[in-house]
Amino acid sequence: MTLNQKRRRVHEKLAALPGVRPVRRPVTQVGSGEFDLYYVRVGRKAKHPLVIIPGGPGAASIALYRGLRRRAAAEGLDVIMIEHRGVGMSRHDDSGADLPPEALTIEQVVDDVAAVLDDAQVDSAVIYGTSYGTYVAAGVGVRHPRRVHAMILDSPLLANDDIDLVRQRLRSVLWDGHDPGTTDLANKVRRLVDDGVMTPSAAQLAAAVYGFGGVALLDRQLDLLLEGRRLLWTAISHVGQLVMTRKAPYRNETDLVGRIGFRELNYGGIPDGLPLDPAVAMRELSAEEAVPFEAEPFDLVAAMPNFTWPTVVISGGHDLITPPSVAERIAELIPGAVLVRLPTTGHSTLDTKERAALRVAVAVSAGRGDTLPAQAPMLDAMPRRAAVRLMVSTIAAAARVEAALPAAAPRIVPRACLRSRSS
Repeated sequence: MTLNQKRRRVHEKLAALPGVRPVRRPVTQVGSGEFDLYYVRVGRKAKHPLVIIPGGPGAASIALYRGLRRRAAAEGLDVIMIEHRGVGMSRHDDSGADLPPEALTIEQVVDDVAAVLDDAQVDSAVIYGTSYGTYVAAGVGVRHPRRVHAMILDSPLLANDDIDLVRQRLRSVLWDGHDPGTTDLANKVRRLVDDGVMTPSAAQLAAAVYGFGGVALLDRQLDLLLEGRRLLWTAISHVGQLVMTRKAPYRNETDLVGRIGFRELNYGGIPDGLPLDPAVAMRELSAEEAVPFEAEPFDLVAAMPNFTWPTVVISGGHDLITPPSVAERIAELIPGAVLVRLPTTGHSTLDTKERAALRVAVAVSAGRGDTLPAQAPMLDAMPRRAAVRLMVSTIAAAARVEAALPAAAPRIVPRACLRSRSS
């Protein structure tokens, strides 16, 4: 069976799922070509359904989030999810060819959301975006404000200068050790940078480990690296690289749409020449050569003060990818916005602490978003998703095993020893 035949079989299977349907959309803003954009609606229909926009760009919706939609429906939510143009079921034009680069812009993605609401006969919805999806959600507020009943921005993006705040936060934790319990962590990171082990890409991996498991999980990995034990770290790095760059049909497909992040949101940034630079890491981790930044589609800093609907902003204290300072800035810009701080949560509550995310969605849908800050300790204490818990426990167990093995590589020499040798 050829790859195209396999894709077709999967496509047909997904298209047959309850609630899945296509809507005809223009391939580009000019020209007459059209394609099928797919979306799914699950749950008992409500006047203001919950539209969930995943992160990325590259994450699919229909196959990847089936479990989420099932659990959301069980909570009484009416959920709509859209397969992002250029991804999964919405990847091809009518001839079966991949959508062209000019079809893949945030403005067109935002207009797709409005078109789906039209097709679903929905006047306005609660728009829930996470990570990259928050920019799309805010874009709906800019281009189609009447379609927004309320908004949830989970681990949000704001502007192309977010990279400066990301650098500050990442270095504050991993380089300066300003957060509680991170002083020793930062000392170890600085030693590993001196020894050429903690590259910018490795720092992004460290940020992810910190987000998932906090200081304790990352500290153990750094100890292993300082001892020259790199087996587990190499394995984690390899998995992370696969997640970032591997095309997983109908689940994660960045090859067409990844350029959006670089071209319109400045994912690549301009390297500043200092350690742990996420701009360097994004360029290194990109599956393809980074597309130069051109311009943002919206000026959200100017637009957000005009948002008139109830808005909840969720921010994880362990999020080093879209740090709390960005969420705080957004909460100040949007009149009456409610900021929900989750001190021990990492990036994307939707993907890491789904139960907490659904609790927020239920409250906002019921018009009780203003009660959420008082519930923050309870939300933060909710368990991580089973897959995340399994990953954290697996990493911890593997670290114990590796620590018990004979060192497979020379131990890294501490900086003090290096200085004494060179003096």
